[in-house]
Parts: sequence; C-alpha cells; structure tokens
Amino acid sequence: MHGLTVWVLVESRSAVLLPRPVRLSWLLLTITFTCTAMGCIQSIACNKSRIKRENIVVYDLSATIDHCPTVIEENSPIVLRYKTPYFKASARIVMPPIPRNETWVVGWIQACTQMEFYNTYGDVGMSSWELPQLREGLVRAISDSDGVSYPWYGNTTETVTIVGPTSKPSRFIVSMNDNFYPSVTWAVPVSESNTPLLTNIKRDQSFTTWLVALNTMSREKILLHTIKWRMRVDIVVDPSLPLGSRARLVGRVHQDQPRVLTRMEPIPPNAMGRPNANDAQVLMWRPRRGPPLVVIPPK
Repeated sequence: MHGLTVWVLVESRSAVLLPRPVRLSWLLLTITFTCTAMGCIQSIACNKSRIKRENIVVYDLSATIDHCPTVIEENSPIVLRYKTPYFKASARIVMPPIPRNETWVVGWIQACTQMEFYNTYGDVGMSSWELPQLREGLVRAISDSDGVSYPWYGNTTETVTIVGPTSKPSRFIVSMNDNFYPSVTWAVPVSESNTPLLTNIKRDQSFTTWLVALNTMSREKILLHTIKWRMRVDIVVDPSLPLGSRARLVGRVHQDQPRVLTRMEPIPPNAMGRPNANDAQVLMWRPRRGPPLVVIPPK
C-alpha cells in the first residue's frame, strides 16, 4: 500500500453543511491518516526480524565427566559388566520471540567420531564392536541419537520446542548425559564352551556434541556450541581366579574432562540421520588364526 494514492468521493449531510474548501481538506486528511495507519500495521505484521545466532543467549554452559572410576561388576557367571562415569552437559537458553508460523527446537546432537572396543581372549583371539563405515574412513561421524528422535540425542530433557508466535523471550534448560554399561562374555563368544578365557577389555571412544537451534520448517540450523569428549577403559582379567576377583581396572582412574571448543565445528551429514551408532555397530570375532567372523550384524 506504500506510495498508493486513493481518491474517494464522499457525499454526506455533515460534509455538505461545511464550506467547500474545508470539506475537501477534512476528507483528504482522513484518507491520508487511514493509509498511514494501515501501512504501520502491515509493517509490524510482515517485517519481524529473523532468529539469528546473536539473538540467542546461552549461559551456565556445563560439560563434565564424573570424577570417579569405572566400576566393574562380576555378579554373573556368563558376563562381566562395567559401568563408566557419566558425561553430562547442560545449558540455560534465552530464545528471542518467535515469528508466527515458525517452530524451533533447541537441544543436543551427538555423534561418535572414533571407536576402538576390543575384548581379548588370551591367545585364542578377540571380539570387537566396530562401526565399519567409520573404521574404513567412509564417514567422519555417525549419529549417536536414541534411534527415535533424529537428529537429537533424546527427546526428554535433551530438547525444548518453541512454537511461534511468542511475544516475549523463552527461558529454559536443556541437559543430557551419557555413559557405557556393556556386558562382555567370560567365554569366547563363538564357542559353545563356558570356560572363562577373557583376559583384557580395552575401549577408547570419542564423541562430538553440539548445542543446536533448529527451525523445523526451513531446517535452518544455528550452532550454539561444540563439545569434544572421550571415554577410555582398560581392564585386565585373570580368568583362573574365582568369580568376583578376576578383573581390575588399570591405566587411568579418572577420565579427561570434555573440551568446549572456542570455534564452532560443523555437523557432518551422517550425524543428522540414520543409522545411529547402536544400529550401525557390528560385533566381530577375530581369531588369532583364520578369517574374521560376524557375530552380530548391524540392524
């Protein structure tokens, strides 16, 4: 409507009673005011600013790994279990007002970037959990989503959804935690024997975790923070000892603390969709002699 001139001829009893020059001035003034008011209303409705990185406030960002050792459990005659300390991340967010017809999700996206997970059985061989595409260098990262909430790590405390329009800033907390709690067979996994032969467990796994704001309609991503963390486990086992006293933790007792990067790292495409790490991993048996064998294929 800007720049549009509207001429209106109005005949009314009250206008006719006025002298002609006064009538004309009054009518033109009314038309000009109305158009200006409409222009202001249109500007407010249509020219709202987009959500930008500098408009989103992140404070109280925290990324830690519990300062405690990995706990070994020897309760089962079939498997050894171990429980690592938790990686935890949280942040307080202030999201600016959202324009109409927009929905934003703010939360955590995580990907595995490196994995070595070997269980050695003396001089017989070893089993290993592997991510073939990552191992062969075909991808730089694999999603560590819960397998349902892609691309998010989870959909409870891990994300918050804001549906526009909102007239004032939204304040909330997003948090996540992660650890390992696997089972490793005492006996060779491809053998029918139950004889304990497990002698060593070695695990070294790295992750990148992003705090992200995502527009669900346009798929626009705003990266807010990037975190790197690593979990390492080294357990030696004497299978000749009685159950409950076979395994002990060696090497590092406490994990290195996560690093919050000073510069943002982009999210690789494989970190955003299927498959997630749990579905992509393969359990291999690699004997000292003979060809490797797939024990559990990818899902």
